[in-house]
Amino acid sequence: MGSTYTVKYVRSGDVVAKEALQDEVEAILGEIDKQLSTYRSDSDVERFNALPGGSCANVPDAMRELVAAGEQLSADSDGAFDLTLEPLLNIWGFGPQGRSERVPSAAEVEAARALTGHRHLRIEGDRLCKSVAVQLDFNSIAAGYAVERVTARLEALGVRSYLVEITGELKAEGRKPDGSPWRIAIEAPRDDERVAQKIVELDGLGVSTSGDYRNYFERDGRRYSHTLDPQTGRPIEHHLAAVTVIDESTLRADGLSTALMVLGPERGLALAERNAIAAFFVVREGQEFVTASTKAFDELFGEGVEQ
Repeated sequence: MGSTYTVKYVRSGDVVAKEALQDEVEAILGEIDKQLSTYRSDSDVERFNALPGGSCANVPDAMRELVAAGEQLSADSDGAFDLTLEPLLNIWGFGPQGRSERVPSAAEVEAARALTGHRHLRIEGDRLCKSVAVQLDFNSIAAGYAVERVTARLEALGVRSYLVEITGELKAEGRKPDGSPWRIAIEAPRDDERVAQKIVELDGLGVSTSGDYRNYFERDGRRYSHTLDPQTGRPIEHHLAAVTVIDESTLRADGLSTALMVLGPERGLALAERNAIAAFFVVREGQEFVTASTKAFDELFGEGVEQ
């Protein structure tokens, strides 16, 4: 995934050796990369993406599982989440086929939008089918999915207490040897240094943060976020700098953080409250940042900001 991973766990008598655990973890990550990476032409998803409209293909369980999860996330977020944005990502220069960051014409945006949308996909048994030349990009949930796969394998191998982080998506279970909880810092949206915005304690929960404070480009004095709105085919333009979602499923947290980032501070907060999502929002107000959290988040961690 072009990034790093970290596994911390508490050793106990019935857990296999560290080297064996690492081999298991890296086997899972290698399999996911071969199935879901849009940066290698021999991956299962890229072979599917190369097919024309009206095609079906046998695909791994992981692809069908994530397409189904993506459809559910799209429905739950009023269309703010979409796994089929690769044509749009490419014309803006953000995707694997994007040559450079650029501002495409309105006609280019509309042409790419015609090739997006979950309605063009369907699952038939072991096959995935598309009615138009849809291209899938799983980057918005692949890391969360990887965390779920790795933690399930660790538990199957006898690990009872762990903190797993893959490309910034996290899940923790159990306690440290001294009985203290796993504590996670939610990062403040700053370019110049890494500062903790809030500290949370996790046990059986996954965490995902989405933000555009580092992922953007500027042209003619205008800022263009790497986060695209599926409804417009263009970068988001609101003042939400970052959003963190806590959920038992890191896959769901990963997808929801993306969806809420697209929706912005008002619509995102309203949807999160309506659906009892534990979410923490950081919003730009001039040169400052203000925070807001949902009732579900406050019930888990309490109100206020910790430095």
